[in-house]
Amino acid sequence: MTLIDTHTHLDFDDFDVDRQVVLSHCRALQVERIVVLGVYQRNLQRVWDLALSEPSVYAALGLHPIYLDEHLLEHMHDLREQLARLAGHPKLCAVGEIGLDYYVESLDRMQQQALFDSQLQMAADFNLPVLLHVRRSHADTIATLKRFKLKRRGIVHAFAGSREEAKEYIKLGFKLGLGGAATWPQALRMHRVLAELPLSSVVLETDSPDMAPAMFPGQRNSPEHLPQICAALAGLMNVSAERLAQVSSENACEVFGWN
Repeated sequence: MTLIDTHTHLDFDDFDVDRQVVLSHCRALQVERIVVLGVYQRNLQRVWDLALSEPSVYAALGLHPIYLDEHLLEHMHDLREQLARLAGHPKLCAVGEIGLDYYVESLDRMQQQALFDSQLQMAADFNLPVLLHVRRSHADTIATLKRFKLKRRGIVHAFAGSREEAKEYIKLGFKLGLGGAATWPQALRMHRVLAELPLSSVVLETDSPDMAPAMFPGQRNSPEHLPQICAALAGLMNVSAERLAQVSSENACEVFGWN
């Protein structure tokens, strides 16, 4: 049973003490590929260096809406230049983590939208999929994606929306990222949504070091937890863990253009 973790922050200092041990353990657990995402300018080079140094790691580069106040216009220019320079490199797999966050009320929505639009345009220009952060902003995110009509589409990270929102993303050609949040017994609405999702629409993720699953409460999340997350989600979706692992990995390969 091979697995792909489509969303991690393995470059964060939470892993500085044991990153190599984690990666070794992932190999033993058959977590064969791990996507690490940029969130602000100061970690983009670290993400890229990690991808170059580790065969199982791939990089997505982007500016996260939660750090809106940190992003400068020159950072946008630098990101575009970096994507242009790396275009076609097999270790660059997406633009991300990008999107809209309306949960944090202090974040200016117009500025977020401008940042989102600019990075979607970069994805279009360099023919890359996108890895989306969406919190309480599904309607505006869906409207924006309809406006851009990206050729490569991408993944809605940590999907926790409604059946109707899931259908809209699927109709647009996006995959839905599922991880630890849905494993908690109190996530009843998400359990109902999961039971109706087509397997062709889902990919697996951990969002390490965040979003620990119910099996590891209060602990640092890790790509090492993906097999147990897969098993828990498979139970909710009424399929075998092996089947969910296979299909989600095939879906991830489709998104990222991997053989």
